[in-house]
Amino acid sequence: MNRPLLPFLVVLLFSTLACKQHKGTPSAMASDVIPFFEHWNLILGDGSNAGQALDYEAPDYFYATNENAVDWVVFKSPNAGNTHGTSNNTRTELAQLKKWTPMTEAHMEATLKVMQVATTGDARVAATYSVVVGQIHSADGHENEPLKIFYKKFPGHTKGSVFWNYEINTAGEDNSKRWDYSYPVWGHDFSVVGATADSYPPEPEDGIALGETFSYSVRVKDGTLFLEFTSEGHETKTFTKDLIHSAYTDREALPQQVETLFVPIGQDGVEREHAYAGEGLFFKLGCYNQTNGKDPAVNKVWCSGAETHQGDLKKQYADGNYAEVWFKSASITISEDAMSNAGYFEANDGLSKKTVYPSEVIPFMDKFKILMGDGTSVDDLVDFQNEDFFHTVIDGTRRWVVYKTPNSGVTSKNSSNTRTELHEKREWVPEEGGRLTGTCKVMHVSVSGDARVAASYATVVGQIHSGEGHENEPLKIFYKKFPGHDKGSVFWNYEINTAGNDNSKRWDFSTAVWGHDMSVVGTAKNDFPEAPTDGIALGEEFSYEVNVYQGIMYLTFSSPNHETKTFTKNLLVSEYGTNDTLPEQVKALFGPMGQDGTERPTAYQGELGYFKQGAYNQTNGKDPEKNRVWFAGAETYGGDIARQYENGCYTEVWFREATVGPGIPPQ
Repeated sequence: MNRPLLPFLVVLLFSTLACKQHKGTPSAMASDVIPFFEHWNLILGDGSNAGQALDYEAPDYFYATNENAVDWVVFKSPNAGNTHGTSNNTRTELAQLKKWTPMTEAHMEATLKVMQVATTGDARVAATYSVVVGQIHSADGHENEPLKIFYKKFPGHTKGSVFWNYEINTAGEDNSKRWDYSYPVWGHDFSVVGATADSYPPEPEDGIALGETFSYSVRVKDGTLFLEFTSEGHETKTFTKDLIHSAYTDREALPQQVETLFVPIGQDGVEREHAYAGEGLFFKLGCYNQTNGKDPAVNKVWCSGAETHQGDLKKQYADGNYAEVWFKSASITISEDAMSNAGYFEANDGLSKKTVYPSEVIPFMDKFKILMGDGTSVDDLVDFQNEDFFHTVIDGTRRWVVYKTPNSGVTSKNSSNTRTELHEKREWVPEEGGRLTGTCKVMHVSVSGDARVAASYATVVGQIHSGEGHENEPLKIFYKKFPGHDKGSVFWNYEINTAGNDNSKRWDFSTAVWGHDMSVVGTAKNDFPEAPTDGIALGEEFSYEVNVYQGIMYLTFSSPNHETKTFTKNLLVSEYGTNDTLPEQVKALFGPMGQDGTERPTAYQGELGYFKQGAYNQTNGKDPEKNRVWFAGAETYGGDIARQYENGCYTEVWFREATVGPGIPPQ
């Protein structure tokens, strides 16, 4: 039986006494206006937990104000600051100190008006220009959100939209494929976005303006969510949602809205059968700014690309890059069965400031050493990171390991190119074999270079490297994208193990996976070939498996919405042992430079090798007239790494999964 306790029933109405106390002054405390702060912790826009905000104010984020003799509590949060937990977004938001299950009874009401949403961002990103003003959040499991109440208004529009989202409680341990389904209240739902970064959909006819008051009521009882939205001059809207029986337990049940919005970014999970049954839930209320400065290439639903002034709070507030919500009244009612929510705060307070090392995300780091873009080499990668080259990030759904390196820095002894790249400690011969897997997305390649040079605008994300002899490379996995193209190419190269002692005539043969191979180049420095139709965009995930077993290399490449590609290559017997076996591609690309050698008959047989993985930048500043394959003629700013990063003259690759081990029999 649910037995609501009077101490937990807080009805927040403006009394005559309260109005007499404030007399229109802005000096009143928020807890005088809405006296229920003993039931919440207050998270501020700087990521800190202010605790129970009794007789408390933070002038940049949380305070009371008076407008026309009516008192309001102001919640304000910038586009960028320190965040709470694993979120991409700042918030000034109350989080309930108690949690309760969907089968108990809980109720939250509020009357509010949104005064500001961010004025910059990418209109194609669903979260841009929006703020969440109320939530139900899970404290357990994946800590997902069965309810988020949004307000969103595009620049130039008089009216914005109010909608609410249900986030699935994803089946299994991997929560990265979670998604929201959005329901319009007044105006559009979450999925209505712009066609371009700076174009907006039609303004909603029945929308809510900034400064226009509306109310919501959220009630949970016997496993069902009941919602009511009211606003003067607008139709009252009601909704119900079953929180303990999922409608999304198989892939065929995904709504079309989700297919359009989330599936293209790989968020296409299914929900556990009993949804949020048995999980501890709690209310949140305030200003959870959904606009951030992260690159939309990272996540086209949640990363807004808005102005943040590098986190400068005053500058963001000065030019409208923040969200601000005023609450006039609110109430919560919860059951005596509610439990302490301390575990949620213990897990999330300060989490965004905690260092999460790459070895915690991809635990094979003990098997590798690393060379970084400034020439620094590190042998022990357990609990190691470097903010300039090798660290972790969260993209909105999961954590990744970042490898970043400039066009010019300090290179290894035989290379023209910088790298932030793992180097396997174990060495093995092809007959013994080895296996490397990786799931990655290339976030950036150099924006400068010479289009006639095959290596321009490219990075290598995985290799097999020989550790003796000529130290050549039987495998290099490339990603390459020309400036102005939406999609790039993935291809792999085989470098011959040159016959004889003279290695100067070595060459690569390039095989396309998606898009072009390496030999497709421009006719002039700034003239680019046609963009690939089946290519991979920056920020688009793909995976590879390199499996060397009994001297044969088996390659598998996969990516959502792309055909899986497989290849085999014999590493023990050469097919390029005579001059007449030189491929036409090699004659065209390497022949003009005199690189037309033959390979030893046994290729890489008996030769020690090792895996490499990360970001091996193929774009450099060397003169293309001296080598039209490898010398990219890119901007390097005299080797100044900070300036290269600032001007896009670098490469950056993110990995979320990777494994290394012995070769296995091919499937």
